Amino acid sequence: MKPEILVVDDDLSHRQMLEAVLAAEGYAVTHASDGRQAVEAVEEKFYDLILMDIRMNRMGGIEALKLIKEVSPGIPIIIMTAYASVNTAVDALKSGAYDYMTKPLDIDELKIHVKKALSHFQLERENLFLKERLAAQFDFSKIIGRCEPMMKMYETLSLVSPSDATVLILGESGTGKELVANAIHQNSLRKNNPFIKVNCAALPETLLESELFGHEKGAFTGAAVQKKGRFQHAHTGTIFLDEIAEMSPTTQVKILRVLQEQEFEPLGSSKTVKVDIRIIAATNRNLEEEIEKGHFREDLYYRINVVSVKIPLLRERKDDILLLADYFLKKYSDKNKKMIKGFTPRTIDLLMRHNWPGNVRELENAVERSVILTREEIISPEYLPDTIKVLDIDDSEDSIGFSAGQSLKSVEKQMILRTLEETNGNRTHAADILGISRRTLQLKLKKYGIQ
Repeated sequence: MKPEILVVDDDLSHRQMLEAVLAAEGYAVTHASDGRQAVEAVEEKFYDLILMDIRMNRMGGIEALKLIKEVSPGIPIIIMTAYASVNTAVDALKSGAYDYMTKPLDIDELKIHVKKALSHFQLERENLFLKERLAAQFDFSKIIGRCEPMMKMYETLSLVSPSDATVLILGESGTGKELVANAIHQNSLRKNNPFIKVNCAALPETLLESELFGHEKGAFTGAAVQKKGRFQHAHTGTIFLDEIAEMSPTTQVKILRVLQEQEFEPLGSSKTVKVDIRIIAATNRNLEEEIEKGHFREDLYYRINVVSVKIPLLRERKDDILLLADYFLKKYSDKNKKMIKGFTPRTIDLLMRHNWPGNVRELENAVERSVILTREEIISPEYLPDTIKVLDIDDSEDSIGFSAGQSLKSVEKQMILRTLEETNGNRTHAADILGISRRTLQLKLKKYGIQ
């Protein structure tokens, strides 16, 4: 089906021009002459996108925008304005607009904005559909992602979870290995039984053995009482051995026996303990390289690697960055009791271009930091960590959108508008960033017809 676009403008000739351009691109176009008609249209029919002027008779764009968001909050709305007022544009974004454009519209730029908005909204709907479909059999709702690598991972999880197979989860730090392990357990036949987690890298070797296998009273100095180990606590359930490559060869031998025989002896005891457990292991290392170095047992590797699940790096799943950022924004806005509605376009640009060496954990920390520090309803780049903001310096020319053939006047105007947007209309701050006086900035704004 063709995407349905509603064009809202009190200028008939402009509406007709937009309808002709969009229809030629393969879109189904409906139009309204003011905000009131737009709200009524949305109440009667669903639209994939709305292009709406900001100043109209009967009801303006901002008021209509707020009412439309109450009726159908998911519809992306691009605001059009002939007045290029930064404050007005910021108001539109705060009220829920997806983006804004200034008149006269650049047709090529319009096509790009429309395609981007529709693509973003389509991905959100596809992700919702996928989660609903998987929820019929499997609950992976706590794992956020819709890109192709994540779809393949979901498929693997749906096959391996109901089995009793040992699973090896591979992924860099911060990718969410524990989340995946928990999803496997929750979708297994053992889901109503214990799920025990052990971080093998967080415990010294002597304590790790005691934690895993338990000990008898007096088994070693300080063992004042008998203690059950994690394997016993996990009986009939699942045990998750995170960072298994950090284990010593001695402990690896004992883990191998548990896998093979489902039994072990607690420290200081000659009594064999039988257990019924499923083992899920995880590591951020290359175990084949660790085997070559003599750091990891080959026989244990083959035992734990019955099925392997590789979690994609965040830089390999760029389509999920905004989805994750929105999730963390809501999570930490609620936690800190703040009403934060979203990110500025420049902030989104920086989030999308960052390489994320710390993966999802780094993104979560960046969003949490921004939520705590910001006083605005929209997060601007100044609240991002310095490691992300440095992109403003390294690649600022490309991010503004310079292209061959543009006049200096056009480039300067773009730079001024972008800087004003990032400073939320603060002209003194914008002038400082641009390296000019406030009076010079005022003259340039007047020159370009910016109020």
